[in-house]
Amino acid sequence: MPFTPKKTKNKVEAGYKTIYLPKSLIEKLEKMANDNSTSFNNVVVSMIEHCLEENDETS
Repeated sequence: MPFTPKKTKNKVEAGYKTIYLPKSLIEKLEKMANDNSTSFNNVVVSMIEHCLEENDETS
């Protein structure tokens, strides 16, 4: 099943981190955000949450 970003949710308490990503990865994430009418940040957060949930299921 292909990954699909979660719908933008209500604002939750959040923190700020800076990460450095290869330009090619940024371009792919921006395209995914645009294709799904959401933000770059929401795509990244959705992916991290998805991976963590999968990891919990296999642990």
